[in-house]
Amino acid sequence: MVNGAIFAANNVEKALGRGYEGLCSKVTEIFDVMKKMWGPEYIDAVIEKEKLSDMVNSSALENRIYALQRIVLKEDTYVDDPIYVLDKIEKKLANIIAKKQIESKLQKEVEKILDEKQDKLLDELRLSILKKQRGPENSKTFKKLANLQKMDTIKLSKSIMEHLRPSTIEEIIGQKNAIAAILSKLASPYPQHIILYGPPGVGKTTTARLALSLAKSLKASPFNDDAAFIETDGTTLRWDKGDATNPLIGSVHDPIYQGSKKDLAEMGIPEPKTGLVTDAHGGVLFIDEIGEIDPILQNKLLKVLEDKRVDFSSSYYDPDDENVPAYIKKLFNEGAPADFILIGATTRQPKDINPALRSRCAEVFFEPLTKKDVEAIVLNAAKKLKITMDALVPKLISEYTIEGRKAVSILADVYGNVIYKKGLKNIHLTTEDVYEVAALSRLVPFNKQINTEDVVVGKVNGLGVSGFLGSILEIEAVAFKREKEGGKGSGTIRFNDTAGSMTKDSVFNAASVIRMVTGIEISDFDVHVNVVGGGNVDGPSAGAAITIAVLSAVTKKPIKQNIAITGEISLLGHIKPVGGIIEKIYGAVQVGITKIIIPYENKKDVPCNISDIEIIAVRNINQILDIVF
Repeated sequence: MVNGAIFAANNVEKALGRGYEGLCSKVTEIFDVMKKMWGPEYIDAVIEKEKLSDMVNSSALENRIYALQRIVLKEDTYVDDPIYVLDKIEKKLANIIAKKQIESKLQKEVEKILDEKQDKLLDELRLSILKKQRGPENSKTFKKLANLQKMDTIKLSKSIMEHLRPSTIEEIIGQKNAIAAILSKLASPYPQHIILYGPPGVGKTTTARLALSLAKSLKASPFNDDAAFIETDGTTLRWDKGDATNPLIGSVHDPIYQGSKKDLAEMGIPEPKTGLVTDAHGGVLFIDEIGEIDPILQNKLLKVLEDKRVDFSSSYYDPDDENVPAYIKKLFNEGAPADFILIGATTRQPKDINPALRSRCAEVFFEPLTKKDVEAIVLNAAKKLKITMDALVPKLISEYTIEGRKAVSILADVYGNVIYKKGLKNIHLTTEDVYEVAALSRLVPFNKQINTEDVVVGKVNGLGVSGFLGSILEIEAVAFKREKEGGKGSGTIRFNDTAGSMTKDSVFNAASVIRMVTGIEISDFDVHVNVVGGGNVDGPSAGAAITIAVLSAVTKKPIKQNIAITGEISLLGHIKPVGGIIEKIYGAVQVGITKIIIPYENKKDVPCNISDIEIIAVRNINQILDIVF
């Protein structure tokens, strides 16, 4: 038994000795592998840096394992299980070796591809170097650039319309009140947004541009000397409802679809593009035909007017990306400044403009031009052209238009035609020259002049409005006493349907008023009422004129033709107020009317600068009868 126990103990001791020797060998092998992988110099440098020399050279196995643990695993813990630690070290080295083998394999593959495509890659490299040396140009691009530069040297001078455009506030004719209103709204320390209403060609755009220049010189004005005047047209503003592009408000060009700058696109950085509202910051944004802007775009514009900034957003924007330039971060985080004054111009009526936009803007109305205004514009243009002309030329041109721009255009046509025929010396325009151009351009007089000396039975001049322009409505009536085929009380009333349903109502109202005022029964007559030209009367304002025309036809009393009448008539004979008084007055002046009868309640609507016509305000039909007959 004793000998057996001794033998067993000896065997255990031998086994432990072999295990310890095996661990020592494994540690030595690991050190050898590490030196092969990283080189003995690197391993020695690490040992020295970590101050592990004593541990590595120690005769104690646990010290050497601890050194390996520090070098390979980067761990500084007590080694209580040498076998476990060595296993971890072996696995870590195995992963490193595997990674190196894969990298080596990939490197071989790359070298193989390089060997196969070496010539092609070298050619591409050579081309790239040549392009960098030469720049982006080649023979074709140089030729196109030279062509553009040659075109830039060819100047036809500025257009005649640009030359004749008013260059000072004083040159704008017929808009004294509108100019004063605009300046008062821009000269304040707190300038207002403005909408300009008026017919085309009366100077809305020019007034807005010159008003800003004048406002800059005023002490109370907040505009700096470098305040911008940005001009655009509502009819040409196009935008993408997904905000991929928006020239008015601004948009974000993402690096995939729209394509930002090359250096930004390569890093996947979106680029905000500011719009006209930012370009106008600190100045004026003028939008001609503002009523034509898309309703959704108008709402976006309203948001900018409220916030005075434009916000940008993009799913591609990463605020933590260090590659994003500072200006892009600022635009995304704070938005772009857009503190400007909006001036919009339109030929539409106020009711046709977005109510939310109107509520944020002061409204200024430009008046239609009179014949004298058009004549003054022609005379100013002639001075700029340094030409002479017959005294009747301005008046003759004013017969063909009531627009200042059109009048200047006609003068320019006559000027060009005279130069073509006679040359540049001693240019003089005659009435015959104007008639010749009118015939070539197929111009017709804008308004037919009325013979105001006439007195006519059954014919009266009414007044209508189309947009911002007034016009004369020639209203005729004839009446035949009903003596046969039914006798009294069987008369009929006829009228042209194209005049509209309001005209029919006015005729029936006229019949009742005439019976009340004169005792004449209209049903004893066959009455026919006509609006010459088939004009559509879309309101009740012709009621008083129709009543006078019918009464004249029935009583055979002639009506003075220098008079025009507007106003709704009630069944009791009262003259009720109507709209468009200013436009109607200007329309009457154009055709030579010298006296206008309007409702008394419209007296406050008469412009204070009217001098070429007599305005008479009446309350009832009896007052009109005393004037027209």
